[in-house]
Amino acid sequence: MAERERNTRDRNSRDREERDSEFVDRLVHINRVAKVVKGGRRFGFAALVVVGDQKGRVGYGHGKAREVPEAIRKATESAKRNLVRVGLREGRTLHHDTQGRWGAGRVILRAAPAGTGIIAGGPMRAVFEALGIHDIVSKSLGSSNPYNMVRATFDALAREDSPRSVAARRGLKVSTLQSRRRDVDPDAVAGEA
Repeated sequence: MAERERNTRDRNSRDREERDSEFVDRLVHINRVAKVVKGGRRFGFAALVVVGDQKGRVGYGHGKAREVPEAIRKATESAKRNLVRVGLREGRTLHHDTQGRWGAGRVILRAAPAGTGIIAGGPMRAVFEALGIHDIVSKSLGSSNPYNMVRATFDALAREDSPRSVAARRGLKVSTLQSRRRDVDPDAVAGEA
C-alpha cells in the first residue's frame, strides 16, 4: 500500500517536472521594500516573472514574500496560471503591427522580416523571448515602469489577430483571405494616400 502511494507520488512529481521543463521563465524585475518597525527595518521582496513555452504561449505573474526565492516561486506559479496563446506568423513574428497600453505605458509592436532579431528593451524582450518570437521591432512610449510595460505588451498581444481567426469571423476560407491580401498592390495603395 505504502509503495503504491510512493510510486504514484513519484509519477506525479515526474509529470510536474516534465510540464515545468517545457516552460522558460525570465525574471523581469525585483523590488525591495522596507517596513520600519520597532526593532528596525523589515524587508520584503516583490518579483515580476514572465513564463512561456517558446511556441506561442506566454504569461506573467507577480509574487511577494520576505525572501527573494520565495517571491520568484510565487510569481512563476502565478504566471503559469495566467498563460495566453498568441498566433505567430511562420512561428517567428507577429501577423501585423499592433499597439497596446496600460496606465501610462504605451508600446508599439511591428512585425519584422526574417533575420531582424528582437529589437526591444528589457521587460518587452523577456516577453518576446518567452513567447518564441524571433523577429520583431518594438518601441516603448510613456512609462518605463516594468509592470506597466509588461501589461501594455500583453494588451498589444491580445489585439493580435491571426488570418485563421479573421477568416472564421468573416465566414471565409483562409486561402481566400490571403489571396485577397496578395491581390492588393502596395504601390497602388501608397499612391492613393
